[in-house]
Amino acid sequence: MIIGDSSALVALATMDRLDLLEKIFGKLYVPQAVYDEVSISYKAQSIKLKEFLANKVEVVNLDISKMGLGQGELEAIALYKNKEADFLLIDDRRAKNFAKLNGINVIGSLGVMILAKDKGLIEFIRDDLGKLLDSGLFISQSLIDRVLFEVGE
Repeated sequence: MIIGDSSALVALATMDRLDLLEKIFGKLYVPQAVYDEVSISYKAQSIKLKEFLANKVEVVNLDISKMGLGQGELEAIALYKNKEADFLLIDDRRAKNFAKLNGINVIGSLGVMILAKDKGLIEFIRDDLGKLLDSGLFISQSLIDRVLFEVGE
C-alpha cells in the first residue's frame, strides 16, 4: 500500500504512468487535501488525476503542528501512519526529509519509474522522463541524467 502526495502524482500523471502505482504497490490512497490540490492546482493534469483518484480519497484529521509543510503533505504523512502503509509517494524535498526523519519509507516519482523498470513493467524510461522534463515541473536535467545512467539508459 502506498499513500500519495500531489507533486509525485502530478509527475506520474505527466508521464502517463499513474497505473504503475497499483501494479507495484497494490493499493493507493490519498488524503482529501491532496485530492483537492491536484484537482484544482494542476490544471493540465487535473481531469486525469480526479478520475484516477476518485475512489482512493481518505479524510484525515490532523492534530500535529505544520512544521513548515503543506496541508497535503501533512495529511499524507498522517494517512501513512493511520493506514500503516508501506510507502509514502512524495517528491517535495523538505517533506521527504521530514518523513524519513520520522521513520517513514518514502519513494518519489523517479523511484517509481526505476522500480517499474526493475520489475519489468516497462522496458525504457527515457521517453517518460523526457515528458517530465518538457512539462516544466521542477526537475533538473542532471537528475534525469543520473537516473538514466543508474538504469543503464
